[in-house]
Amino acid sequence: MKNNRLNLLLILIFAVLPILSYSQNDTESDKKEPLNIGFVLYTKSNTPGTLFARWNWGNAYSGPGIATGGPKESGYVGNYHVRYFYENGDFSDEYDLVIEKTGDFYYVSWLIKGKVAAKGVGMEVENGLAVGWRRVND
Repeated sequence: MKNNRLNLLLILIFAVLPILSYSQNDTESDKKEPLNIGFVLYTKSNTPGTLFARWNWGNAYSGPGIATGGPKESGYVGNYHVRYFYENGDFSDEYDLVIEKTGDFYYVSWLIKGKVAAKGVGMEVENGLAVGWRRVND
């Protein structure tokens, strides 16, 4: 009986310790500035020329978005106007979005008044176009 209890205790310890050691609730990390790294997943809408977005910036901000005005043919390549929102539904940002394909990968630019504000690279995944990006000052 003691061996069964000891085995159960060891199993619980080994099951819980990894969870605790990889916790993202570190108070030091809460004080850090968000990284200039973002991620967005674009998925096709039933409406031609429209993409849905799910975005994240620096693990600090995230939400949905919608890109409209793209090409009517299938695929992701084209010029769009995209509007992003926070999780609570408040408006975040809007850009002119340019998606270009290079081989199996994509080059993505977000522009404000013709000036590039962010750049990214992406690839098609099972459910959409996955893009990593960063804001730029050049």
